[in-house]
Formats: sequence, structure tokens, C-alpha cells
Amino acid sequence: MVAATRMISIVAPPNVQLLDVSGPLDVFAEANSQLGRSAYRLQVLGTTAGPIRSSSGVRLVADRIIGDPAIEKSHTLLVAGSPKLAELKPAPRVLGWLCEHAPRAKRYGSVCSGAFLLAAAGLLNRRRVTTHWAVADQLADSYPDLLVDKDAIYIHDGPVRTAAGVTAGMDLALALVEEDLGRPLALSVARQLVMFFKRPGGQLQFSRDATAVPAGRSVLQELQRWVASCPAEDHSVTKLAERAGLSPRHFGRLFTSEIGVTPAVWVESARVEACRRLLEMGDSSPKEVATKCGFSNTDVLRRAFYRHVGISPAEYVKRFKRES
Repeated sequence: MVAATRMISIVAPPNVQLLDVSGPLDVFAEANSQLGRSAYRLQVLGTTAGPIRSSSGVRLVADRIIGDPAIEKSHTLLVAGSPKLAELKPAPRVLGWLCEHAPRAKRYGSVCSGAFLLAAAGLLNRRRVTTHWAVADQLADSYPDLLVDKDAIYIHDGPVRTAAGVTAGMDLALALVEEDLGRPLALSVARQLVMFFKRPGGQLQFSRDATAVPAGRSVLQELQRWVASCPAEDHSVTKLAERAGLSPRHFGRLFTSEIGVTPAVWVESARVEACRRLLEMGDSSPKEVATKCGFSNTDVLRRAFYRHVGISPAEYVKRFKRES
């Protein structure tokens, strides 16, 4: 029996981020090399005729232009991003083509800001998705029907696969290889390309918000590290101010001015992040998670979690297990 060959199509819009295209393609190509056969066929699809000028100035030559009737049906259709894609109004013919062809693929998705094109086409409605942390809030504000996870490296929701910024496209491609061809081969591909099989942490480690990297003057940075390491402690403004050697009033003003949010909001977000880590480990009950992370009970935890993550802790665990 001849093994199936999957067509991987990557749509490259003008000013495309080169690594959004070349990174995933190299992962799939390496899978072919490891297998010694063509498990994947690869094609780049342009949105307009002629060479595609990338954000770095290097030009790509597309295999086909969308709208060409000779384009083969895709097994996987991904839309690459570009630095300006979030600000542009997509061409109706591009959106129309995506609406017609993406649902025909077994799976479809985006890398980086490519999510904006799929969202504009209505293909991400009511889906949990991710994109580059720098434009995640913009995506969520522009398309309220989406559940945008700013911390995820990549997300699997039904037929939709979305990846965060730039190199995360390679993480997504590796996950797709594992999905198609199994864990041992994906591990071999990761070793050959000198990349994590499953990258530790999420976009949080790349400073997407105030809780990612300690900010402000040294005394505030020290406080942030302390809160993150001991989320169950009393982190009221009074206690934090006392630890900083400042009056509560002065501390509150200083923290808000330098960090951009109030101490209470920052502490809650840090506690929610601690909850996420415990939930992902799967070793603690919801009540234990609440206690370990400084929430008085599971109801308080659930409300805070929903404010920051957009779903309940139970749903987060369910989706995390599905994607792991």
C-alpha cells in the first residue's frame, strides 16, 4: 500500500515574514528526508502575480497564485504573516479564496499575524487561537468572537492550527509532523534541526505583558520576583509597600506609573500564571491550586482565571490535555 502524500500549502502575502514560510517548510522537508520518501509535498501560494517581496527585502517566487484553477487541494493550508498585515484591509478576492479553500483542507491555520487574514474571512470565529504577542490584543479587539490566548506557542482547535510569532511556525509544523507521522519521527526532526521538541513555557517568556519580565526600578523588580515565587503569600498593597520600604500611597502610585497596572491587577495576573503552571502539571486538585496560588477558594480562582485567560480552569485543563 502506497503511503499518502500530504499537500502543504503556505499562503505568502506581500511583505511576508520570510521565516513564517521557510521555517515550517524546512520542518516538513526534514520529515521527508528522515523518512526517505515524500510524506509531504510543499507549495507556496502568492496572493498577487510576480515575485513576493518579503519583509527582509528578499524575494520569493510562488509556485502558484491563488485563483489559479491548477492549484491542487491542500491537506494543510497555512497563512503566513507579515509585519504590517494587522493594519491592512485584506483584498476581497483573497478572503473569498480562503473562504472557499480553507474549509476543504483537512486542517488550516496561520503563523504569526496570518491569523488576521483568516479572522477577516470569518474562519476563526469561536475558535481558540494565538498570534504574535505584540498584536494579540489587537486581534482580540478586532474580532471579539475569537478566544485569543496570548501565551500559547501554538494551538489546536478542531481543524484550526495557529502559531505565535515567527519561529513558532516551526513549533507548529513539528506538532503537525507528530500528528501525521508519530512522535519518534518528530523527535528525530527536532534533533536534526536543533530545536525544542516541545518548547518550555509560552510567549510569556518573551515579555508579552507586565508579568513576563520584571519591570521598573530594582525594588519593584525584586517585589515582582517575590510575588511570582510565592503567590500564596499576603500580597496586599500594605504588605508590598512594607516590603519595599515605602508608604502604601506612594508605593501604589509608583507601581502603577512604572509597571502600567495597579499592584492588585499585577498580583492577580501573576497568581493566574502560577495556576496555569500547576494545572498543566496535572498533579493538584482545583482546591489545592487555589490555595497554592493565593486564591481564597475555587470560585475566586475561576473568576480571576476567566478574566485573564478567557476560559475556566476546567476548560483550560481539558484543552491543554487535548493539545499535549
